Amino acid sequence: MRVKLEDVCERGSSNLKQSDIADAHGDYPIYGASGYIGNVDFYHQEKPYVAVVKDGAGIGRTTLHPAKSSVIGTMQYLIPKDNVLPEYLCYVVRYMHLEKYFTGATIPHIYFKDYKNEQFNLDSLEEQSKIVDVLGKCERIIAEREEELRKLDDLIKARFVEMFGDVATEDYKYETKKLGTVAEVGSSHRVFTSEFVEEGIPFYRGTEIGELANGQKPSDPYYISEEHYNRLANDETKPKVGDLLMPSICNKGQVWMVDTDDPFYYKDGRVLCISPDREIYNPKYLQYFMRVKTQVEYPKMGSGSTFAEFKIFLLKDFDILTPPRTIQDEFTAFVEQVDKSKVVVQKALDEAQLLFDSLMQEYFG
Repeated sequence: MRVKLEDVCERGSSNLKQSDIADAHGDYPIYGASGYIGNVDFYHQEKPYVAVVKDGAGIGRTTLHPAKSSVIGTMQYLIPKDNVLPEYLCYVVRYMHLEKYFTGATIPHIYFKDYKNEQFNLDSLEEQSKIVDVLGKCERIIAEREEELRKLDDLIKARFVEMFGDVATEDYKYETKKLGTVAEVGSSHRVFTSEFVEEGIPFYRGTEIGELANGQKPSDPYYISEEHYNRLANDETKPKVGDLLMPSICNKGQVWMVDTDDPFYYKDGRVLCISPDREIYNPKYLQYFMRVKTQVEYPKMGSGSTFAEFKIFLLKDFDILTPPRTIQDEFTAFVEQVDKSKVVVQKALDEAQLLFDSLMQEYFG
């Protein structure tokens, strides 16, 4: 049966601010946009309910919360009526992707009045229970695969510390060298937006480099003409296989090792290139080191501006842990073996996610 969202839930609001509960204690949980905040000595909702982030970061994010709990004012209560299970309602609202209803440029908002007429398939309570069970099993499989990937990443981290020392504390087992003495560090020639074309040679900004670093194909690159590329890349600014590229705002270790001879170009200043001495460094080892190093250094870079950025002169001054090349090769071989396992797990994760998405479409579309 096709129904509207307002047919199965009622809107509720909260005027609580996080500062109001900073020193509160009690037996009842309270939640915000990022999840559990703490416990207080009161609650707003007697029964389980769904909450949607209605203001600011994470807008549209939908979560299920237990009885005798509350949310702060950046979230909207969706209180189930008797014809819907709270878990079922949560899946329904997640399927709707309410973020598409946002308004406001500085601080985005979504309003119940804008999405209350969204329609979906409402099943009987008995059937809802079966659907919730199936989707819950899918999500548990997804969570298990994600945990496997985290454990494999932790295995690499542990092996690195065992072999080389701790980057965070700089308690190293081998000498360090300044990056500027063992690698070419630079960027590219400037490309203006007026020089972009509909198709041609891919042009990568920091966003696309981050996607590549995460093993993803760039979702929406710009392009420059082949003729323009040949003029720009006919010198030392053309990256080579084994060079490292990173966005200047590298806050998540998004360092990509170039692994293709296919032509591309990149944004000056906002993407930085490191071309290491191959006799001293295995590029795969250096990529891993730089991923960890940038995550350690970026939080220290408070610049007083809107955002902090790595600059060429800062990278050149990095102390780079420099074990013997043979030891680097040993670590790289270990990483490659673990990566093979990660590929298998990632494939299983992708299949589970695809199944979950198709079931959501089948049940609610």
